[in-house]
Amino acid sequence: MAFIGAGRIADLHALGYAGNPDARIYAVCDVLPERAEARRKEWGAEKAFTDVREALADANVHAVEVLTPYDTHEPIVTAAIRAGKHVACQKPLTTSLASADRLLAEAKSSNVVFKITEVYVTYPPLVLAKQLIDEGAIGELAGMRIKYVASPKGGWQVSESTYQQQFRIAAQGFGYETFDHGHHEWAVGWWFLGEPERVCAWVDSLNGILDTPSVVMWKSRNSKRYGVVDFLHAADLHIPSNYYSNDEWFEFTGSRGIILVNRGTGEIQKERAPVSVFDGERWTHHEVPADWGEGFKGSTRNFIEAIHGQSRPSLSGEEGREVLRFGLAVMESARKRREVYIDELERPFPWLYNVRRRMREREDVIVGPRRKPWFQFGASTAKYAPQARTLTESLPQRFDPSAVAGWSCTVSLILTGEGGVPDQSFGVYVGDGRMDVRTGDRPASPDLTLRMPAGTWAAIVLGKKRLETAFFQGKIKFEGKGEEGLKLKSAIGL
Repeated sequence: MAFIGAGRIADLHALGYAGNPDARIYAVCDVLPERAEARRKEWGAEKAFTDVREALADANVHAVEVLTPYDTHEPIVTAAIRAGKHVACQKPLTTSLASADRLLAEAKSSNVVFKITEVYVTYPPLVLAKQLIDEGAIGELAGMRIKYVASPKGGWQVSESTYQQQFRIAAQGFGYETFDHGHHEWAVGWWFLGEPERVCAWVDSLNGILDTPSVVMWKSRNSKRYGVVDFLHAADLHIPSNYYSNDEWFEFTGSRGIILVNRGTGEIQKERAPVSVFDGERWTHHEVPADWGEGFKGSTRNFIEAIHGQSRPSLSGEEGREVLRFGLAVMESARKRREVYIDELERPFPWLYNVRRRMREREDVIVGPRRKPWFQFGASTAKYAPQARTLTESLPQRFDPSAVAGWSCTVSLILTGEGGVPDQSFGVYVGDGRMDVRTGDRPASPDLTLRMPAGTWAAIVLGKKRLETAFFQGKIKFEGKGEEGLKLKSAIGL
């Protein structure tokens, strides 16, 4: 293995090679010859280079870890891939989607492993949290929140040259907190909640240098899952940390529980268990290795396994591009002071795409005063009333038990006559993963009673009218447990 770049972050990458029988640090390359030589001695490497080309020309180098500032990644990674070396590139991947696409094209044309070193997807407390969520420990994941705090006090010593590099890039508009460190947050959000759809960022500044305090919120694609990250700077707070003087913790809320990950870069919450789960009745605490360096060790193990074909990269180049796109959208939202759709970043007319999406989706918003339309073109649903009975009796065919696992409920559905159709009543019974509809039945003690015009109900089932619209128009009356109506909506795909 060759390390390209031997600054402060290299200390963390070296952890995974200490005593590793499957890989060793063979060479170190850095622009500063004295640092390259010092690192060579420190890690017991054989070679020290100051020229990347010389390091890549060495036949004993099979793979490289690229640890240079991220605005230098493209030429170095490109050269490494062309030299036939496997590449683990420190996050963020690069500074633009065009640059990322060029790198992905290079990797695709070769037979090398190309991964992004994002240690939060291999950090044991977060890995456990993801496993618990996937196993259903807190039900359906609804959303997440990340708290990040930084300080000039605490942590290890960082060289002046490292800070100069970071602030040099920050001066180009790439936030030190929200883009550089923020990659961790966006990777976790992407990993847990799926692909983001739109993002809104409020990014302030501290002395015109740090992009904090900041708050970023996003919505996941094709779902109602939201994530929030707070970035704060506490000037007088000493942060206990073996690494950088910052820390973060995570909260994941599900339909029937909550998971807290109490550890991150630092050790502010060291007295608490790394992972805690609340199931509605009690807390369960989990002890797992929680030192931040464990994430780096895990990433190294993954890189070696991927080279041997034993596993896939923990964050592939393509996935790294998605996280990069997330981070760029955060920057764009802050700059334009508006909500940004992730997809608009790759549209020829982003503002037009944004306006069209907002116009199309604003009817989904249920808050704010509403003006009654001055005309009601196509508003009548009476013409659908004759179909109401057939549509209702066919509901069991639409029933999706996986959407409401474990649900049991009795619904009394009363349809008032219109369009020449008389009043009708139905009993809807759900239990044991099945739905039964009984025509002419009125359950004695239903969990929920729904009453509406037959045409309105038929239009909703046909997808001609939104259930929410009918409710706000006063067409739907209900008694009992309103939340059961939401489950019914999910169960039959309304």
